[in-house]
Amino acid sequence: MLSVKQVHGTEALVLDRALVSTDRFVGGWDALVTDQPGIVVAVRTADCVPVLIHDPKRHVVAAVHAGWRGAVAGIVSKTLALLESRFGSCLEHVRISIGPSAGPCCYEVDEPVLDQLCQRFPDWNKVVRTRGNGKAHLDLKALVKEQAQALGAAPKSITTVNLCTICHEDLFFSYRRERNVNGTMVSAIGLLMRRE
Repeated sequence: MLSVKQVHGTEALVLDRALVSTDRFVGGWDALVTDQPGIVVAVRTADCVPVLIHDPKRHVVAAVHAGWRGAVAGIVSKTLALLESRFGSCLEHVRISIGPSAGPCCYEVDEPVLDQLCQRFPDWNKVVRTRGNGKAHLDLKALVKEQAQALGAAPKSITTVNLCTICHEDLFFSYRRERNVNGTMVSAIGLLMRRE
């Protein structure tokens, strides 16, 4: 299993060769992509959106960590574009699973977040519920889904776990709820080893 330091950015680490025991991945990435069978790529979340991507035709997978910074900056779009350019993926064949994260019921954001969202995402009003006083509730999962569909991902190939990590204390860790990193959830994906 490969997991790396996450930095709330938009960079992807591509692993297109077998792992060896001396491998060290120094730096930070928020997307991990591989076409190597037997390697599982994983991201950790505690309110951010975990996104798992699979192209069954080109045999490539990706695990993406999408916090508000990465989501607004287009990490999912950039990862999908990478699958197209590097691995020849056709986005209408790609399957996307959007995992549990802070939901629009609880995920309050302020003007600095809203300003960046409005500047970078023309349909921002589809993913925001305005509350007044410069505050709003953001639907990160919907933002990720809208971006994937805008690039050509088929709506029927996108699944979403519509559970809020903040609301469900019995199921999930939540940085927002706990005001501390007491733990994280791991979301992972890999390709099965091919039989000879």
